[in-house]
Amino acid sequence: MGLKSTIRNNKAVIKFLGLFFGSYIVLTLLYQAYLNYLPSENYYPDFITHQVAEQSYNFIKLLGYNTYFTKDPNTSSMMIGIDNAYVVRIIEGCNSISVIILFMSFILAFWKTLKSTLIFILAGSLIIYILNVLRIGLLTLGLHFYPEYRDFLHDILFPLFIYGVVFLLWLYWIKNYKKTK
Repeated sequence: MGLKSTIRNNKAVIKFLGLFFGSYIVLTLLYQAYLNYLPSENYYPDFITHQVAEQSYNFIKLLGYNTYFTKDPNTSSMMIGIDNAYVVRIIEGCNSISVIILFMSFILAFWKTLKSTLIFILAGSLIIYILNVLRIGLLTLGLHFYPEYRDFLHDILFPLFIYGVVFLLWLYWIKNYKKTK
């Protein structure tokens, strides 16, 4: 089999990989540009991470806990505490944007129509973002009450939760994806 026939026989796979990696690279570069060129004096360390920390704080407060959030003076992060005790640091990697970029890249690689693809990307991104805020709030509470399970909660349970949701959204998209001619 020659190169041409291999490419012809795997056209769909090559198209998927090109769209997936192409959109992933473009979206990641745009996000890096946002982080590098749009710093905020009012929202530390960046607007999105600050909002995630504040919304997680509000979620914990809504549950009735005495909580606070503040800038970490030593790192580019926000700290959340309960009962005047520091519990977690929210860094840029906690704001769910990298997970949303991964989600979007997969959906774009299997795009359907412009309208349905954009609606699903917006809805899925909103679901991921909201669940991430809840994840951080619940992780903060878990670490406050069960600090001995820090590694399990932070490194296994909660990543499994957020990536599990992304995987289920991908499955839903694939199951309902029908190639239009």
